[in-house]
Amino acid sequence: MSRVILIFLDGVGLGEENPEKNPFFRYNFRFITDNFENVPSLTTQHLSTDDKEIFPVDANLDIDGLPQSGTGQVSLLCGMNASQFIGKHFGPFPYSLHQDTMKRENLFKAVKDMGLKSEFVNAYPQIFFDYLNKQKKRIGAFALSALFSDIKLKTQTDLENGEALSNDITNERWRTRLNLDIRLVQPEIAAERLLKISSVNDFTVFEYFLTDHIGHGRIKENLDTIYSELDAFLSSLLLQQDDETDILIISDHGNFEDISVKTHTRNPVFSMASGPNSGKLSHKINSLIDVKRTILELLKN
Repeated sequence: MSRVILIFLDGVGLGEENPEKNPFFRYNFRFITDNFENVPSLTTQHLSTDDKEIFPVDANLDIDGLPQSGTGQVSLLCGMNASQFIGKHFGPFPYSLHQDTMKRENLFKAVKDMGLKSEFVNAYPQIFFDYLNKQKKRIGAFALSALFSDIKLKTQTDLENGEALSNDITNERWRTRLNLDIRLVQPEIAAERLLKISSVNDFTVFEYFLTDHIGHGRIKENLDTIYSELDAFLSSLLLQQDDETDILIISDHGNFEDISVKTHTRNPVFSMASGPNSGKLSHKINSLIDVKRTILELLKN
């Protein structure tokens, strides 16, 4: 039986071969160039090696308008067409009418119902838990699905003990934005931690959303550093991956691949599979609604 690590990169699609618009063509992302001969784009959507695949995934879901995080992530996690269910794309948080389905059918719960162990490795600061204690539920689909599945959300203590990852990989924003006294972590060490955590799980998830913030123009400073940290993290993860682990990197909609605009795009989602079942992942996942079913099939074998 394969272990699966899901790396969720918010707002990353396949874009034009234009370095003025597309960071994938402006910067040398080694997690791509060290493993493939080309850089993925709208022109070259499929790339393949013996154990790695880059492939497009549909996020439009037969609904007009720009795909959004709420419906995209619910579709991914629940295996349903969340946009079609409400007749529109919606975000950034899950739509209220989706929550009953999320409670019953999200991917974390489905893995647990199989008798397997799943873990959500993102750590949250105390201010997030204070927000939850006020009974407010406008939170992302991954955290909400974990809560619905009785999966404990990671805390600052977990992060300091090396048992979680920060959503920026290195803890830098915990220090500068939250003014917390927490040590920095190199991206390569963060990758090692994720692999160590995943070694005792069947299904492990890490969510990264600075890509979407960059696409929206919310982050303008230190872009080179953010790019290099994400790249070092993913490169190290792929390099240290063992033969019993499948890694799926996927997103919910386009954005990051065209920084000339500050909106989402209707481009195919950037997706990458690495591991013994990379071919199965790339062939069976054609849209966001295929992700849940395909991961569960891998975990059953």
